[in-house]
Order: sequence, then structure tokens, then C-alpha cells
Amino acid sequence: MPRVKTGVVRRRRHKKILKLAKGFYSGRRKHFRKAKEQVERSLVYAYRDRKQKKREFRKLWIIRINAACRLNDMNYSTFMHGLKKAGIELDRKILADMAMNNPAAFSKVVEQSKAALA
Repeated sequence: MPRVKTGVVRRRRHKKILKLAKGFYSGRRKHFRKAKEQVERSLVYAYRDRKQKKREFRKLWIIRINAACRLNDMNYSTFMHGLKKAGIELDRKILADMAMNNPAAFSKVVEQSKAALA
């Protein structure tokens, strides 16, 4: 059997990895082996952090809602319980936005939550 050289295939494979490694520091963008190791690790981080991003935003929304609730003499957990009892189905993203940008409307929602608990 004749010897097969992998010229074109190898070049394509290397170019694909080195393209993904653009912007990395020093040899991690120039040398194939280092670039491959870093790209694999970077893809793992990207996959993990797509999940973590959702958690981080939910945490941020809860912190903002809690801060706004405390300005209205209530805490987060009783506020959310009151919302469920009142049948108000606003998610945390909308509530956090309302607390930041429209405090008057948020105060009305807090009053409805208090009324449902009483």
C-alpha cells in the first residue's frame, strides 16, 4: 500500500482550530498543540457558563426585588407568597425591571401582595 500524506486534511483541521484560537495570548494562538488544548478548555467553559449565566441573572433579579420590597416594609419571601395568593403571574425578570425603573408601579404590586396575605 502506498504511503498517504495528510497535507490537505491536516491543514484544514489545524486552520479550524487556529481560527477558534484567535485572540488568545502568545503561543496559545500560534502553536497548534497549545491552541487545541486552550480551545477545548474554552469550549468547556463556554458550555458551563451558558448554564451559570441563567443562575446569575436569577440571583440578581431576586436581590433587586428584595431591596425594593424592603423599601415597602416587606421581605422577598412574603412578597412572593402574596403574589402567588393574589394570582399575579409576573416573573422575576419583569418584577426586577419594575422595581428598578418604575418604583410606583412596583409599590402597587406590593400593596396587592399585602392585601392577599391579610
